[in-house]
Amino acid sequence: MVKNRGKIVDSKFLIIACIMAFSLHSCKVADKLNVQVYETSERGNSLTKITQFSNQGTPVVVTINPDEKFQTITGIGGSFTESSAYLLNRLSENNRRKILNAYFSKEGANYSLTRTHIASCDFSLSNYTYAKVENDMTLEHFTIEDDKSDLIPMILEAKAISKEGFKIISSPWSCPPWMKDNKKYVGGKLLPEFNDAFALYFSKYLNAYKNEGIDIWGVTVINEPHGNGNNWESTLFSPKEMTDFVMNHMGPKLEKDGWGNVKILGYDQNRAGIKEWANEMYKDENTSKYFDGMAIHWYESTYEVFPDDLKYAHQKAPNKYLIETEGCVDSEIPHWQDDAWYWKKEATDWGWDWASEKEKYLHPKYAPVNRYANDIIGCLNNRVDGWIDWNMVLDRQGGPNWFKNWCVAPVIVDDKNDEVYFTPLYYVMSHFSKFMRPGAVKIGCEINSKELVSTAVKNPDGSIAIAIFNPTESKQTIDIKLNNKNALISIDSKALQTIIIKPN
Repeated sequence: MVKNRGKIVDSKFLIIACIMAFSLHSCKVADKLNVQVYETSERGNSLTKITQFSNQGTPVVVTINPDEKFQTITGIGGSFTESSAYLLNRLSENNRRKILNAYFSKEGANYSLTRTHIASCDFSLSNYTYAKVENDMTLEHFTIEDDKSDLIPMILEAKAISKEGFKIISSPWSCPPWMKDNKKYVGGKLLPEFNDAFALYFSKYLNAYKNEGIDIWGVTVINEPHGNGNNWESTLFSPKEMTDFVMNHMGPKLEKDGWGNVKILGYDQNRAGIKEWANEMYKDENTSKYFDGMAIHWYESTYEVFPDDLKYAHQKAPNKYLIETEGCVDSEIPHWQDDAWYWKKEATDWGWDWASEKEKYLHPKYAPVNRYANDIIGCLNNRVDGWIDWNMVLDRQGGPNWFKNWCVAPVIVDDKNDEVYFTPLYYVMSHFSKFMRPGAVKIGCEINSKELVSTAVKNPDGSIAIAIFNPTESKQTIDIKLNNKNALISIDSKALQTIIIKPN
């Protein structure tokens, strides 16, 4: 018995009351999700952790359903090119390291899926092939010497920085010119008598890079098999020609030489061609045997994700990869130290000038940040399991590029003055690569807004990462719902957020 204000109270009733009060308090706390919020915005946030929110008006509701499961994430990252590697070698050691740490350290973007070129591409300093001796059918003179001064050191340094490692997909822009009908780097087709030699070319490449300490996770057969208007390195393949080459030559050769674990991705161009290529690649068991998946690009439109085409590829081959292997702000000279430009609808792409009249509507002016955020979220919401940006580093002209095909990269450098500019695109990429890790599973994510977009994954560590993009001019209140819990936050106008929900 205890005395309380002159009254005698039975201690067991007091204990029960305390337990009930504690339980009510616990239930109230449990109703709230514990979230971490990171934001990049037009106002100047750059992957900034947000802890204060101003909630007003009717909230936009984002409902997360971990029981609704879709594709497993392969990775997110960018590309190693000779141009990027060359520029890094012209910077001070401090700035070179700063950039590579920003891309590959756990504290930085932590890229997990990358791409590089097999021999030269437009973002090379010149044209070159690994098979320099004509009609060398056994490729006795095969050499990767051209890659040893810039490209290979960049990859090796990135590997040394990355704690979790990253996958590399390698793509040839052209087979050796002497194997083609026009004997040139640009355009032309692989002659049938060189099918086996070109298949051997891949095997030699994989072995040569392994000897340098670089394991290649996957290859595409050729970059952009429809060509690029005969402007820079290319080799033309129809869907049937590529499928026959992989089925009868490349696949069996890599398997025979011990490279059967290396993934072979078909197509490797824009999304409007997906259905035609999927129908041929995945026609039957024989045609699909050596294809591990499909590679795609984003240059068909500055705003359209082509969701029906993406889902079609998945439906044709549910157990195969669907990876975005290239996208960038093309046909633009970078805007130096001008964050505002990346949020404005002032950028144009190749189609602004060159698309046919019936396809002009697919290429309006756009804001680079919007295009990146919308496309990555749109791809993840439509069965794409990997997303790779193009060049990691370019100069203030948008090169070097031997064809003068200027583009924008997330990191721009002034190599003459040893200066570095992390554009908003770097932070946009980081929102996904840093928080959505390989092995994560895309889960159900519904948003009751026609203007904002969102996606969510559950990571291998049990955490849930939600990306929300608000392109509007207004700050928005967000109500995140997971099971019977919720979190009320806000997102700034013209902003991208990643929200992390840690496991209990």
